Amino acid sequence: MPDSRVHCCLYFIFPSGHGLKPLDIEFMKRLHDKVNIIPLIAKADSLTTEECQQFKKTIMKEIVEHKIKIYEFPDVEDDDEKLAKKVKDNIPLAVVGSNTVLEVNGKRVRGRQYPWGVVEVESADHCDFTLLRNMLIRTHMQDLKDVTNNVHYENFRSRKLAALACNGVDNNRSKGQLSKGEGIAGMSPMAQMEEEKHEHKLRMHKMEKEMEQVFLMKVKEKQQKLMDSEQELQRRHEQMKRNLEAQHREMEERRRQFEDEKSTWEAQILALEQQRVDTKTIEKNKKKGKIF
Repeated sequence: MPDSRVHCCLYFIFPSGHGLKPLDIEFMKRLHDKVNIIPLIAKADSLTTEECQQFKKTIMKEIVEHKIKIYEFPDVEDDDEKLAKKVKDNIPLAVVGSNTVLEVNGKRVRGRQYPWGVVEVESADHCDFTLLRNMLIRTHMQDLKDVTNNVHYENFRSRKLAALACNGVDNNRSKGQLSKGEGIAGMSPMAQMEEEKHEHKLRMHKMEKEMEQVFLMKVKEKQQKLMDSEQELQRRHEQMKRNLEAQHREMEERRRQFEDEKSTWEAQILALEQQRVDTKTIEKNKKKGKIF
């Protein structure tokens, strides 16, 4: 089954004086039965309006002459009918590309700056970019996917099965031991498809095993990181605990020193008080004549 995201080929045609180049014709012929081709005119800002219209007519004429199959626009709902008709009538769409954002009349737009003015990428008056965007995203996305899946992929699948069947017939003619309808390696197309399916399952199983191993490895790495983080936290906790214990011991030592100094100071205060009392007593006695 093809990838539904790859549902069209935007083929850019660069302006020239002779329409399509031989390389363009050959390339589109090799692609038109494999993918939806939507031709575009690149660098449309290098053409005048009249030159662009004439170039579109030349390209479509050569596409018809060389029997190149481009995407056929189907009918759409009434709301988008006018838009779809406008896109179809303007094929190939003329587009302008730019990665520069400019400010025009107080509005930021994506475009190209020239001496004579600004070419706005999203302006319908300057190019068909908005038509292309609406066609790819809004009106025809699902149809592009359906055509890719139901037409191009099925045609590709039919051609491959037919080639396998033809190979089986040729092998029967050259090797009598092979039964009718057998293909490469003596297998019928259905048998070969089953073999491919079996091989695909084996590859998927192998990929699942590898992914499981990668997942387990990632889990182990995550667990190891968590263990390392836990050990680091534990180490920091122990370090902080030791620091707190050291601070606590230091505070206890300082408190003890303070208590000793306080006791010494109180003893000195008591001694001074006792000395003062003794001095007062001696002076009183001296005044009374008791001491000569």
